[in-house]
Amino acid sequence: MATQETLEATIRQMVQPGKGILAADESSPTIAKRFAPIGVESTAENHRAYRALLFSAPGIEDFISGVIEFEETLSQSADDGTPLPEVLARRGIVPGIKVDKGKGPLALSPGDLITYGLDGLAERLQQYQQRGARFAKWREVYAIREHNPSPLGISANAEMLARYAAVCQAQGIVPIVEPEVLMDGDHTLARCAKVTEAVQKAIFDALHRHHVALEHIVLKPNMVVAGKGCAEQAGADAVAETTVRVLRRCVPAAVPSINFLSGGLSPMQATANLNAMNAGFPDVPWLLSFSYGRALQQPVLQAWQGKAENVAAAQRALLKRARLNGAAQRGEYRADMESEGE
Repeated sequence: MATQETLEATIRQMVQPGKGILAADESSPTIAKRFAPIGVESTAENHRAYRALLFSAPGIEDFISGVIEFEETLSQSADDGTPLPEVLARRGIVPGIKVDKGKGPLALSPGDLITYGLDGLAERLQQYQQRGARFAKWREVYAIREHNPSPLGISANAEMLARYAAVCQAQGIVPIVEPEVLMDGDHTLARCAKVTEAVQKAIFDALHRHHVALEHIVLKPNMVVAGKGCAEQAGADAVAETTVRVLRRCVPAAVPSINFLSGGLSPMQATANLNAMNAGFPDVPWLLSFSYGRALQQPVLQAWQGKAENVAAAQRALLKRARLNGAAQRGEYRADMESEGE
């Protein structure tokens, strides 16, 4: 299949009404943090058991169209010996892969960060593709402080995302472009909106320079919210209105889907905000959906506790959150749905 046809087939499968993407790409240090509160040791076998639980949860294919995996997961198998990427593919869920190598300080730009991993990316993508991956994800991070992100920080991160996306498309891999303006701090909703707009405008300028086909990307941005330390927190309707206004100013209609990250929001907040966008703004040109990690997995971990006898309950917890976010993608979520079936 030609590269363009491959990209088109993948994006069609990833972008479906009522469905979103599960982010299960936690690095080893991050998954250790997730496991610590439930007393589960962070070993390769426990990572495998947990992700096998997620990927095999009955019914999630009705609400999940793709899963972002960590590199370790591509080589692991379910209890019956089926490779985990194949477990997903057999259910019509597209396997994906996190390809960045983490972040560090941007030289001579205090307070700004940059993500590593472009060296050898094309070769790594070929290997990941052979193991079942059809899309990739790369995250750039922007902290809001008095002088950050700086103009240099914004332009350097945009360049990295665009170079990554171009390499992916050249290999027939759909890129998820993830610019995350962090919730850490006491900044206002308006400050987050201003920074998010500057970040997204720079990214689409860079994508254009690098000849990236916007029809074959997924944008994974933050919702526009006040910092966690801000005294005034906006409700779902205000978050939805502000976020959509920024997107309309920055994101071309050619982009097929915007799958938000949850970024520290609670599972209910993330669902309510997504619903408010879809219920309040049904005529936007993109699918507005989800690509949540913690906001899908937090109830799963609490139900699982690392015990085999809790696997079915943990899978039900995942299905519930996936179903509620599927409803939010259609603008049909209601708060009373949280207690249904309990």
